[in-house]
Order: sequence, then structure tokens, then C-alpha cells
Amino acid sequence: MSTSCNTHPVGSSVSSYTRPDHYTRRAKAQGLPARSAFKLEELAKKHRLVRKQGRYLDLGCRPGSWSAWLARRAGTGAVFLGIDREPCDNYVGTFLQCPIEDLSPATVAEHLGGPAQVVLCDMAPNTMGAKDVDHLRQIALAEAALALALLVLDPGGCFVCKVFDGRDAPAFVQSVRAHFATVRRHRPKATRSRSCEFFLVAEGFQPEPA
Repeated sequence: MSTSCNTHPVGSSVSSYTRPDHYTRRAKAQGLPARSAFKLEELAKKHRLVRKQGRYLDLGCRPGSWSAWLARRAGTGAVFLGIDREPCDNYVGTFLQCPIEDLSPATVAEHLGGPAQVVLCDMAPNTMGAKDVDHLRQIALAEAALALALLVLDPGGCFVCKVFDGRDAPAFVQSVRAHFATVRRHRPKATRSRSCEFFLVAEGFQPEPA
């Protein structure tokens, strides 16, 4: 479900977002579905995202590169639940084709066998080329992902979320900080130079007292 913030210029026959680059070739060589795996790889070098035999919820999982990368490192006991509006063939775990609004905490717990330890969100709308509109639509998806993460995460768990930078991004970052011990902002090297996206890694989930 991940998309760029900008469309290719009028008259351009090949978008810079579809043209193969170093990371695209690496992904193909390693049998990974997409170059986005290397964004997660860089984040994982700085944060404890690989949980041996962990439970992972992957929102906006298509084409499955984040879960595929993690599955190779998290061990055979790791459990993955992927969610996307579009089909995701050959997903490494259980895949449900549905909007995030239709996903209940009970369904997540049922498929993962317990609370999620890591919630990943690479969701983005189909961009229209209107920067402010695209930003607001993506922030709405990030807010929905955060709301779900607060319901399904284990105490101490981790939330990784893509964010389109813009007017409402600082407020979203603050809303994440309210629930986690540490929150860090990153722009991985694999991010396209024209993209306005960055990633939040929030660790140490602190649920509100019952």
C-alpha cells in the first residue's frame, strides 16, 4: 500500500519511482518483493524490531517485503498478520484483505495468538499529486494505525509508522509520544529523494491504566 508523495512529471515516460535502482536490484537478488525492505533493515539496525518468535501486525503490507525481511530473522516461531486493501500473493503469514477500519483487536489476537509485539504501518493513499490533500489523507491512515496499535500492542511493544511530512505531522508525532517511552524520527537511505515520507519508531508501549 506504500506510495510516493509525488507523481512523475507530465511527459515523463518512466517514473523515478518505478525505474530500477540499487535497492530494487538488491531486493530482486535477495528474493524480496520490493525495495522497501531496506528501509526496514536500516530501522532495525537502530531499534529492536527483530523479536525472536515474535508476533507482528503488518498494516498496508502489500507486497509483503517488510514481513518477508523480518521472517528471515525472527525465527520459525514468529507469527505474522498482514492487512491490505489489495491482494498480497505469497505473504509469509496470515493475510486478510480488508480496510483497517474493519479490523478488530479480537481478530488480531486470534490470528497472532496474543497481543502484537510489533505493529508496522507502511500505509499510504493513492496519491493525487496535490501535496496538502495527499498529506492529510495519509495522516488519517497513520492515525487509524496508531488507534489500532494502542488496542493490540503488548506492554513494551513497538510501533513503526510511515508519515507524510507536512502541516499535521508534528501533532501526529506528539500523539505517538504520549503512549511510548521513546519515539524517534528517521528517513532511511532507501527512501526516494523526491519522497516526503519519514518513519517513526516508537518503543516501550505504555498502556493507560485500566
